[in-house]
Amino acid sequence: MKEQLANIRQQAVAAFESAEDPAALEELRVKYLGKKGELTAVLKQMGKLPAEERPVMGQLANDVRAALEQAIETASEKLQEAALAHRLNAEALDVTIPGKTPAVGHRHPMYIALDEIKDIFVGMGFTVLDGPEVELAELNFDRLNAEEGHPSRDWSDTFYFDEDSRVMLRSQTSPMQVRAMDTMDLPIRIIAPGRVYRKDEVDATHSPMFHQVEGMVIDKGVTMGDLKGTLNLLMEQLFGEGTVTRFRPHHFPFTEPSCEMDVQCHKCGGAGCPTCKGEGWIEVLGAGMVHPNVLRMAGIDPEVYSGWAFGMGLERLAMRRFKIADLRLIFENDIRFLEQF
Repeated sequence: MKEQLANIRQQAVAAFESAEDPAALEELRVKYLGKKGELTAVLKQMGKLPAEERPVMGQLANDVRAALEQAIETASEKLQEAALAHRLNAEALDVTIPGKTPAVGHRHPMYIALDEIKDIFVGMGFTVLDGPEVELAELNFDRLNAEEGHPSRDWSDTFYFDEDSRVMLRSQTSPMQVRAMDTMDLPIRIIAPGRVYRKDEVDATHSPMFHQVEGMVIDKGVTMGDLKGTLNLLMEQLFGEGTVTRFRPHHFPFTEPSCEMDVQCHKCGGAGCPTCKGEGWIEVLGAGMVHPNVLRMAGIDPEVYSGWAFGMGLERLAMRRFKIADLRLIFENDIRFLEQF
């Protein structure tokens, strides 16, 4: 038995040292030290030895087991060191090679236009307001002089949440004008940018979700001339001196008298093209003098105060600002398009 133990020790230690990977080392551990291993098989023969030899053989067997466990631990450490060295070599980083500059994003063209609009109006003493996109029909329609039966209140034109048509996705940011009249001291000068929703068919100049910038001024002695002068100044600040505009009579329940403002098509210069649908002009906003009924509903005396208001599509202004031919490009998130700005 003494010779068997010596042979096992010699063979096992040599085998452990030559193991090529952790899996092979584990197989050798089981072969020699497992429940059915060679060392275990020898120890099972201890019962056949004379009583006086058992302590000596037991001590020798324990020494062999300890030697094998130590050899396994040493071999495992060597394999781990070799694996680490291989990984470090494979994943070596040459710090002398110039690094790659990470791509940095920038503002969306629509928000560039919005920031410019905000700067222009803030410079004229306006306050920027923000409000909820889920709105009450009372503020979106009733308080804006659009009574029941007005076409804009139809289910075919507006996104409602309830059968009573009282809660909706706002179709304009005009409710912020009502909130301003209810909460702010006179005189009032505000703009209200934000997302709005209408059941429009998608084309080069329309989308069911788009952005508006609405504005309102209420003070003593405010006239239509103030409205036109402010809006013309805005367009020249955005698009450059000499920008061609026109005002057309229109009707809005919120304003009286009312008008629409167009800018000459940036794509064709007024000749007519698909972007402007052959008209040579692109409508950018509706405006007018605040209706006396709207002032009365807010507790403002129309005999003392007057005001004007407008609502413009931000996407259309961005199209004109950056010579974009199709509104859908603004929403598609095509990196080839966005990288141009």
